[in-house]
Amino acid sequence: MGEGPLLRIVLAVLCGAAALVVQHLAGLSRQLADQAREAGETRAVLDGTVTAVRESLERHSADLKGAADQRAATPSPQPGGPVEAVAAHRVERVTSDSIPEQTRRSIAEVLTTGPDILQTFARAELERVVRHMADLNNLTAECAGENHDWMLSLTHSTERSIFATSTSVDREFWNSEPASRYLQAQREAIERGVVVQRLFLLESAEMLDDKLLRLCEEQELLGIELRAAVMQELPPHLQRGTTSDFILYDEGVSFEIEQDLRDVNVKTRLIARPGHVEQRLRRFRELWEAGMNLRDLETRVDDEEDGAWMVDV
Repeated sequence: MGEGPLLRIVLAVLCGAAALVVQHLAGLSRQLADQAREAGETRAVLDGTVTAVRESLERHSADLKGAADQRAATPSPQPGGPVEAVAAHRVERVTSDSIPEQTRRSIAEVLTTGPDILQTFARAELERVVRHMADLNNLTAECAGENHDWMLSLTHSTERSIFATSTSVDREFWNSEPASRYLQAQREAIERGVVVQRLFLLESAEMLDDKLLRLCEEQELLGIELRAAVMQELPPHLQRGTTSDFILYDEGVSFEIEQDLRDVNVKTRLIARPGHVEQRLRRFRELWEAGMNLRDLETRVDDEEDGAWMVDV
């Protein structure tokens, strides 16, 4: 074979190889462009979410500060009330820097790496937090079912007091894993000086049994102050009103669980409206004063079991 044909073959091979390289580079360029576009979109979503969280926190801080300033300017019938002190303290901690740079980088990594389902989940969680922050600007928020995370977070955040009612709907809860974490959180709160009071509301005297007594004794060992009240035996004015479970944190937020007709917990609410919280606090104190302490409860349970207790009707 002569040099001419050989040269043409070599040139043809080189041209083909060059074409493949160019085609590959073009495909790689498109792939990089797509990745850059996706990264840009993800960054835009992240920036928008972080901005929304920051703005929500700033609005919430401004609302709290305004409420604290208004209360400070108005003489209070109870000097040194807990709401003013808590609000003033926490406003200083909630600033536009509440989301540090390291956290923002972690959010960015979650939204750009790992399985698609993880990225979708992370985005949904961020959106959920933003919605709750927006709701809290109106001093109320709610979610479906029981929210144990809210209950634990509020317990960890409490600085003064926890006042809780517990109805028959709660009886099975105390044997659950979330209850163990909740009681541990309350024990830690008590160790840092928080007063915890729990009032068991019983529908009838038939619920005065050894199981309830053991439950009360176990919780008293943690430092929780306990009382029990039989609703049917209370004065008429106390039998009227709500019997749903509620927990008051620092006399500033009411954590409430709504039940359906089957006594199934279907909704959790956080309500920080002053008028609503004051009503709940008044209700709790009235029921607390009418309740039995642990020593009275022990006597009453023994009398119930012996059939020696009689109630005037």
